[in-house]
Amino acid sequence: MVVLAMASIAWAIAVPTAGDFGYDAYDITVNKILKGPIGFAIGIFAVGFGCKWAIQSEILPAIAAFVSAAILLQADAVVASFGMII
Repeated sequence: MVVLAMASIAWAIAVPTAGDFGYDAYDITVNKILKGPIGFAIGIFAVGFGCKWAIQSEILPAIAAFVSAAILLQADAVVASFGMII
């Protein structure tokens, strides 16, 4: 019974907005690095390696490379969804 009562409690961490605590760290890591030129270069690199491994019929590394590139493109949504899990 206690477990059912505690299951209704949910905590969500929202993406910080300008002026909030932790916004500077979020802005640098997500907006400037992951969604900026560094993240774009890493995404292109991952897609390239995924294509290389797919041509060589190494399916699992190719899938991992394509999934990591897709996660990198949606970095802000991934960070927000991790906040919803907590």
